[in-house]
Amino acid sequence: MKNPRRAKIHAEAAMMARRVDLTDETLVRRPWTRSERRVVLGGVFGRLLIAIEPAICFLVFAALTLGLIFHPPTPANLEGAKGHEHDLAIVIAPIFGVAALCFFAYFVAVLVRPLRALAHTFSPIFIVDGYVRYRKPDRDSDGCFNGYVAVLSDERRMVAEWPIARDLPVVDSMRPALIEFSRYGGIHRIDGRSTGVIPESMPALGGIGANLPRI
Repeated sequence: MKNPRRAKIHAEAAMMARRVDLTDETLVRRPWTRSERRVVLGGVFGRLLIAIEPAICFLVFAALTLGLIFHPPTPANLEGAKGHEHDLAIVIAPIFGVAALCFFAYFVAVLVRPLRALAHTFSPIFIVDGYVRYRKPDRDSDGCFNGYVAVLSDERRMVAEWPIARDLPVVDSMRPALIEFSRYGGIHRIDGRSTGVIPESMPALGGIGANLPRI
C-alpha cells in the first residue's frame, strides 16, 4: 500500500522537470502571454477565496492567544486569588495557539502551489522543434510514476523530462513534434495542441495543474 503523504510529495514533484538543460542559449523562448497568465491568476484568486476561512480562523485564535497571555481573565469566583487567572491563561492559551498555527499552516498550504505557479509565469516558455518521447519506468523509477515524457532536440538530445503519474499505461515511443514547455508546468503544447497544463477556459476554483495534461 502506498503512503498517502509520500504519494502527495511525489505528485508535487511531478510538476517539475526531472532533467532540464535550460543553459543552452540555442533554445527558442518566449514570455507567457496575458491570456496564459490570466488563467494562472484565476487559479490564485480562486484559492484566495478558499483561504479566507483559515485566514479568519487564524486571526481569531491568534487574537485569543495574545489576549490570554497579556490580559488574562479574572473570573468572579477567583477575585482576590492571586495567580489563579494566570494559571487559567497558561492552560487555555497553548490550545488556542496550536489552533492558530494549524489554521496558518492550512492557509499557507492552500496558497503555496498557485503562488509558485504564478511566480513561474515570469520565467520563459521554451519552444523546441524536435521530438517528444515516452518511455516506461526503469529500475531507478519510483513506484508512484508509470513512465516519463521527454522533450528532445532535433539532434535527439534530451532537453527536459517529466515523470507521468497517471493510471494509463505508457508505451515506449518517439515522434517529431513542435513542443512548447516550461520547467514548472511541463509540456504546454504539442504541434499547437494544448496538453491541458494551461486550461483553455477559466476554472472556477482551480489553477495551473488542475487538469491532467493530455500528453
